[in-house]
Amino acid sequence: MISEDEVARVAHLARLSLNPDEITKLAQQLSSVLKHFEHVSKINTEGVEPMVTPSDIEEFWREDRVAQVAGASEAAMLNAPESVGNLFKVPPVVG
Repeated sequence: MISEDEVARVAHLARLSLNPDEITKLAQQLSSVLKHFEHVSKINTEGVEPMVTPSDIEEFWREDRVAQVAGASEAAMLNAPESVGNLFKVPPVVG
């Protein structure tokens, strides 16, 4: 079971603001999903070949081309919680 503390911690790391009711509901929903996966993992799949996809996929290859997209960096910076110039400002990851 996923605890409410774990949900709150992950929400904090993802910069999500959740109220206590949402945290409780998400903890219950995520625990339910994990219980479903436990049930699925008990299914005997011996002799069943793994599938990449349930349907055939036709390969489509195109030539890679370098292209400058006008305004792309400015548009990306609009999503940054904090920035310095054209760079995303992030917390340090090395203690």
